[in-house]
Parts: sequence; C-alpha cells; structure tokens
Amino acid sequence: MKLLNIETATEICSISISDANKIIALQESNAPFSHTAQLTILIDKALKQLDLPLSSIDAVALSSGPGSYTALRVGSSVAKGICYTLSKPLISVDTLKSLALATKNKIADKDALYCPMIDARRMEVYTALYDAEMNEIETTHALVVEKGAFEKYLTAGKRILFSGNGAMKCAEVLASPQTDFLDLKCSAKYLPALAIQAWLEGAFEDIAYFSPNYLKAPNITIPKKRL
Repeated sequence: MKLLNIETATEICSISISDANKIIALQESNAPFSHTAQLTILIDKALKQLDLPLSSIDAVALSSGPGSYTALRVGSSVAKGICYTLSKPLISVDTLKSLALATKNKIADKDALYCPMIDARRMEVYTALYDAEMNEIETTHALVVEKGAFEKYLTAGKRILFSGNGAMKCAEVLASPQTDFLDLKCSAKYLPALAIQAWLEGAFEDIAYFSPNYLKAPNITIPKKRL
C-alpha cells in the first residue's frame, strides 16, 4: 500500500510517500509558511524521484491539525483535490497524536506521559497528553503555559516528554527533573503508522465535508491603513 502523506499543520511543509510503514521518499521545505508555493512542487519532486505516477498512490494521508489555520487549509485543499480527481480515499491523521507517537518511538518509557505541543503564539500552545500506549489522558485543547501547568502529574511521579515546535519555548517555565524537551517537529514521515491503522479500520473521510481541526478561528486583524 502506497500512501501520499501531507504535513502542513505548522510552519514547515513536508510530504512523504510510504510503502507500508517504510518511507520511500521525503521532501521538506524549511522556508517558513511556504505551503502555497511549495506543496505541489514537493509532491511532484517525490513522485519523480520514485518514477511514479500520482495515480499509483492508494490513498492520501493528511495531518489534520490543530495548527496554523492557513497552512491547514492549504494542505486540506490539495489533499481533497487529489482524492476527488483520482477517486482515492482521504485519511486524516491527528497531528498531535502523530507527534506523540514519534516521540515515543524516539524515547520509549512505559511509565512516561507524552505531551506534543504546537506553537499558537506567545505562551499558548495546542496540546494533548498521552500515555505510553497512546491512550489520550487529556484531549486536544489550547493551553496558556504557566508554572504548575502539569503539577498533578509530576506530583504523582510521572515523567513527561514534551515535543513539537511549541515545546522548547516552554522549557524554562516547565523545567523539572521529571520533564524532558525534545527538538522534534511535525513531519510527513510520522504519518504512515496512524494512517495505516485508519486504513485497516476503514476510517476514511468524506471528501466533500472534511474540514481540518483548526481548534481556533483565524487571527484576523484590520490593516492599520484602514484605521
């Protein structure tokens, strides 16, 4: 089974092509928020690298958020367009859970909690909390990070591993002998494991009605010239 995996939840835009659990092509753009300009180019580069036609892809897996409103819209539009045109299924993958699983694969600790964080400006993050079996301990939510935010888990003796582009800015506030901060960011290479699970369960999205998990409305401001 070949999947086209699309990650646009954060400032980094990346795509991968996987064959079962193996990543066979990976293209990433490190230019911040270049999704509109780069996404289709990255897909084309990966397909040419493998000498594959787009029609050979069995499904499209999309990182569904939470994250940047505009970036998620770009990823969703491209994924839905491909699926509609080629009659391929669309699989949505929870961005935070894929990041938590990637963190666990890097540092496995059966007694730890995994806390992925997506930057939501200032000291706010989009986050959730998972145990080592990837059971959701806290559901996806927006959090303004302050000292003591995870105190009940630390007091209970839990180790917490933080990751994602929102984690490092919180390191000083949340520093503890029981906390670790990994410089691990969202990538399309982390999507296949959860996408395959969804495929086996037949958990496909309705292309016409699917919408990413924006979590919050876009931050729209009035131009100063109008004021």
